[in-house]
Amino acid sequence: MPLVEHNKLPTFERLRQEGYIVLKDGEAHKQEIRGLHIGLLNMMPDAALEATERQFFRLIGESNPIAQFYVHPFTLPVFKRGEKAQTHIDKHYASFEEIQAMGLDALIITGANVTRPKLSDEIFWKPLSEVFAWAHENVTSTLCSCLATHASLELHYHQPRRHLRHKRWGVFSHRVTKQSHPLVHGVNTRFDVPHSRFNQVDREQFESAGLPILAESTEAGVQMAVSPDGFRRVYFQGHPEYDSISLLKEYKREVGVFSFQYNQFKQDKRDAPPKFPPFPKHYFDLHSKAIFEEYRYRLCKAIDESTEPPVFPEKLVLDHIDNSWHDTAAAIMANWMGLTYQVTNMDRKKPFMDGIDPDDPLGLQKSAGVVNKSPP
Repeated sequence: MPLVEHNKLPTFERLRQEGYIVLKDGEAHKQEIRGLHIGLLNMMPDAALEATERQFFRLIGESNPIAQFYVHPFTLPVFKRGEKAQTHIDKHYASFEEIQAMGLDALIITGANVTRPKLSDEIFWKPLSEVFAWAHENVTSTLCSCLATHASLELHYHQPRRHLRHKRWGVFSHRVTKQSHPLVHGVNTRFDVPHSRFNQVDREQFESAGLPILAESTEAGVQMAVSPDGFRRVYFQGHPEYDSISLLKEYKREVGVFSFQYNQFKQDKRDAPPKFPPFPKHYFDLHSKAIFEEYRYRLCKAIDESTEPPVFPEKLVLDHIDNSWHDTAAAIMANWMGLTYQVTNMDRKKPFMDGIDPDDPLGLQKSAGVVNKSPP
């Protein structure tokens, strides 16, 4: 929540010049406490649907101990779901039409599995584009995660992502590049973020689109950026919402794929033997790596000898996995929620309070003497 300038103390103006949100006393009197309504467009596949839901709910709930948050999950009907996932959606999720009717203060859009080289050829492209268009007119701020960031960059700025030819996978160190932006206030200047993706939008593409970069990694590229207005869209390329064991679960799935492929190779030997998946970077310690190296040897030996494969040793490494990203993720989420609260309208069908410039909702352009119009 912001400071209120209730007297002429020079510190207030100094903080405002540094980019902090400081309300005039009259502005503070206009604000009324109410709950915030956040939409969660969950496009993840069945196996990750509920886990992703929990991860973002957790981040939102931890972002402020006073404010009240109503989180409304929904998805796109073009995704084919299994019986369990569809039952969960039918029982607990709203439709996009219901979301439009009720209105939102903020929106989070997750990643999704892709099946085609071009995003614009995916079955979700048209309905996702419609969600983006509606949000621009009706929602105060939209946070795009991973693929949603790539989709927005292509849809709104004609900046298609590029294939990396390998999986960018692990926990990477990032540095804040624009410390004056209120979304990164109170955040360590260096922090970790998990990444898991085969594609990337490069720094040069963000810059060409006029999108301010707030945090990036020398290894993993841009992590966080914002739309030219500074707030209407917030972009993540990584996964700060991940649980401590999310990458461990991904590694287990990769090992499962290897096991299946190696079995197939042993049966027909028509193709080259598959490669055992590499470790996620900067995630497992030496103790855990030694355990998995032993497991790899025993797994391959069991397949070679057609004996019972060993049990994946995740329980042996759980105490050796550190979470070095969650606190920063929670702090950024808290900043996003707080900023949304300060400019959103009491009527959640309207994106801004009276007097707020939609093209400069935080006043960042005005304070810098910049005039900029955000694309739809």
